[in-house]
Amino acid sequence: MNFLLLGPLSVRLHAREVHVSAPRQRVVLAALLLNANRVISVDRIAEYVWDGAPPPSAAATVRTYVMRLRHSLGEHASARILTRAPGYLLELGEHESDLGQFTAHRRRAAELAGRGDLEGSSTELAEALALWREEPLADIPSRTLRDVEGRYLQELRLQTMELRFDAELALLRHAEVVPELVRLVRKYPLREALVGKLMLALFRSGRQSEALDLYRRTRVLLVEQLGAEPSADLREVQRHILSAHDRPRTPGPVEPPAKKAVAPAAPWNGHGRPRPAQLPSVAPKLSAHSGPLARLEHFLTTGALPAGTVATAVVTGRGGVGKSALALHAAHAVRECSVHGQLYADLGAGPRPLTARTVLPRFLADLGVPRGEIPGEESERESLYRSLTSGRRVLVVLDNAHSSTQIRPLIPGSGGSRLLVTSRRRLADLEGARTLLLPPLDEAGSLELLGSIVGPARVGAEPRAVRTVLTICAGLPLAIRIAGTRLLERPHWSIGDFARRLTEAPRLLDELCAGDLGVRPCLDADHAGLRRTAPDGVDPAEVFTALGAAEASSFSGSRVAVLVGCSEARAEEALDTLVEANLLGAPRAGRYWLDALLRAYAAEQAQAVALRQRGRPFMRAG
Repeated sequence: MNFLLLGPLSVRLHAREVHVSAPRQRVVLAALLLNANRVISVDRIAEYVWDGAPPPSAAATVRTYVMRLRHSLGEHASARILTRAPGYLLELGEHESDLGQFTAHRRRAAELAGRGDLEGSSTELAEALALWREEPLADIPSRTLRDVEGRYLQELRLQTMELRFDAELALLRHAEVVPELVRLVRKYPLREALVGKLMLALFRSGRQSEALDLYRRTRVLLVEQLGAEPSADLREVQRHILSAHDRPRTPGPVEPPAKKAVAPAAPWNGHGRPRPAQLPSVAPKLSAHSGPLARLEHFLTTGALPAGTVATAVVTGRGGVGKSALALHAAHAVRECSVHGQLYADLGAGPRPLTARTVLPRFLADLGVPRGEIPGEESERESLYRSLTSGRRVLVVLDNAHSSTQIRPLIPGSGGSRLLVTSRRRLADLEGARTLLLPPLDEAGSLELLGSIVGPARVGAEPRAVRTVLTICAGLPLAIRIAGTRLLERPHWSIGDFARRLTEAPRLLDELCAGDLGVRPCLDADHAGLRRTAPDGVDPAEVFTALGAAEASSFSGSRVAVLVGCSEARAEEALDTLVEANLLGAPRAGRYWLDALLRAYAAEQAQAVALRQRGRPFMRAG
């Protein structure tokens, strides 16, 4: 079984080619293949099938398309398409698709290059490129899929070609690569990495005037079409040529170049550093977030800062409010401006936050440094990282940061790079950062999101029940998506039935789970990250527990002081800490407040404390 993606979509089963003729089934198959071994939601598939405008019946129709697709592929292949909330997953071995084989060749090429075997690396890259046939996804009738995934595949192909040219130039095969580079530069005249490699190949082939003329023509194009001067890398190639630092030479027919001679030309130490493209895919954007998204994009593309600084944006807000999705939408939107690549790390992944000590070696390897040459000392790693990113336009996205300490060593070198951070905390101590606080959705935005999942007709039929569900979800996109997913999976439920389950549940947060999604883990993370007060202060966690026991939705600082037996100033200090941790709503008219989700979580904490103390449990957590 082999799925072919790097060209017109086709499937080969036991030497027999299976053609999926139905256009929309081909869209579904392409979406599954491009997300192999990962769950892709029904919503995302519908966005691709109907080009961003799915009908109310989209979810049911997608299920029908998947059923027909399984039938078309036959028993063996169709068994790989698994139903996994909130959508589907296609199980696929690396060797079972040309894209998987392509990725494997690239990985082996990187390993060989890291060991200094540029010959082997070049061969692996050539084999990877040989898998491509015509334009990928050309026969897929989805503009949205081609824009999102097709561009990614084309970029992957170009990056692989550039890596092969780097290896070939390091092996002194400059004359051999000139014809192919000329053809590519004509096709992509503003891709400076290709221009730089062609300039170098021409110069080494004794064609210095042509190399310099190419630089002049490229500079004119960049200024006229983009209003920008050539990059620092391209200017460096020109300086090399003008100073004859990289003298033209051609290997003799008998003696191949010694390995020591090519070591200084390793890709990470020359002009053709790899361009990482690590941004994860993201769910369709919410129209309610259009304003914050526009502001974020504007800052990332036009932010002008003094020399020596890096434009830094921090998206903050409570867990589940959509910070990561907003940041990734902005990152994808400005990807063309980060011409030297995009680095991504989820600093909050796993049970413990990642540190720069863990992330920096990966970033350096992604930027082309052979793993054996990554410095052992942290200070040296940071210096090398800043050197590699200085004067370049790299976008670094750090998701789910816990503190500024995590971030500082990962700030790129100055000169055009951008840093985009998401965090539950405001990170006020991160110098020079522009902060964007993302609030929960308002009623209209919440209604739109739920309607996009379960369908406007179903929402319009029960407005009162919908209002109850959305009030409980407190404007959190995560909670609304979970509620919508549960309703979508249970078409026999009315929204009124679900609203009653939420209001009557002994433990509300047990009802807001779907697959691996849940509201409670977000609240657990906020609670675990509570900043403790000085020894003579009041523990904010104890205050939060007391609020859960009291079952109040709003209260003043003076009431909390009486509740926990402390001064009003100490109570206010603890309450401010809870606000900072997103476990309490900011005060309005002198009163703090807990929404339904926070109230349920606080009651759970109170009940847990009561059980540990062997006292009577507090009231139910609903």
